[in-house]
Amino acid sequence: MAPGAIPQIEEETAMYFLEPERSVLDRFLPGLDERLAELPQRERERPGGPALPLFKAAGGPALLVPAEHRGLGIGAEDAVSLQRAIGARSPSLAVATTMHHLSVAGLVQAYEVAHGMEWMLLEAVADQRLLVASGFAEGRSGQSILDSSIKAHQDGDDVVLNGAKKPCSLSASMDLLSVSVTLDDGQGPELAVAVVPAATPGVSVHPFWGSFVLAGAESDEVRLHDVHVPPDLVVRTGLGEDRTLDPVQTVGFVWFELLMAASYLGMASALAERVLLAKRASAAERAAILVELESAMGGIRGAAAVLDTGRPLGQDDLLRALVSRFSTQDTIDRVVPRCLEALGGMAYVSTDDTAYLSACTAALKFHPPSRRWAAEGMCAAFAGGPLVLG
Repeated sequence: MAPGAIPQIEEETAMYFLEPERSVLDRFLPGLDERLAELPQRERERPGGPALPLFKAAGGPALLVPAEHRGLGIGAEDAVSLQRAIGARSPSLAVATTMHHLSVAGLVQAYEVAHGMEWMLLEAVADQRLLVASGFAEGRSGQSILDSSIKAHQDGDDVVLNGAKKPCSLSASMDLLSVSVTLDDGQGPELAVAVVPAATPGVSVHPFWGSFVLAGAESDEVRLHDVHVPPDLVVRTGLGEDRTLDPVQTVGFVWFELLMAASYLGMASALAERVLLAKRASAAERAAILVELESAMGGIRGAAAVLDTGRPLGQDDLLRALVSRFSTQDTIDRVVPRCLEALGGMAYVSTDDTAYLSACTAALKFHPPSRRWAAEGMCAAFAGGPLVLG
């Protein structure tokens, strides 16, 4: 291999690094990793590319749907492992599917709390392999992540939605949209989550995402104009008197932080895999990179293990998930520059792959909650107070 050349990692068969995660991916979605690996990175990452259709064809939408609702019923520890494997193959697919999984996890929790019609949606997601976009508040500087730009009011038997969500991953491929709303039925505003079929009149998609980074996640703008939703597709959530999250919100945030952390760790791991195979850096440097990444993954798995116990989640579980997310974020910020240096300048300039993966890993810090929003609440929680995220 010429100095600085990019190793053909798909041809390697004796690698242990990332093998446990890829084994989980192959167990639940057989053949998906192999099909993704056969595609050039640019093809995997482009809008309208084959990655999302391959995920659907493999049965990916059913991953978090419980087995009693005809889903695959994957546990949280396996889910974060699987998501790391996908992040190492296709960053855009990892980000987009995390938003789907977040929506499904919210539906599962809503059903466990209210025992409403959510089971029908879960079975439809599993049987019809539906993709659920997640329209929860993010991307608006200076505003609480719990605030929603989507306003809702009662109109007869229906709930009517107006507003926009940008960016909204899966905007082009979504079958359903799960969106947070501020509902005012005359007794004061309250938080709620509405599930909207993508074909509902008044739902439209508009260009928004201008970057080449993570373009395959389809994160454009979704607008809702006088969208009518039946009341059984609206789940009312809320905040405690101290503005702590309710059970549905808590579960959603825990899943989101852990799946996103695993996804972006996978992107950094793809760079580390190239470092390991290229063998340009010293063994000490390669080992140091791998130790940091594996340690971060251990923290993610540990936080995810609580979800598999089945017990109700509390603010201590959310705090642990946030610690894992920000720890992973810091690990990525340390490791990625070292990977680039270890691979050398020829690897950086001879292909877009290395620079692209590096650019993708930076985006974890832009997902909610930002460190600025989370810091005060985390400090308060560690001091014995309530964990408030905005």
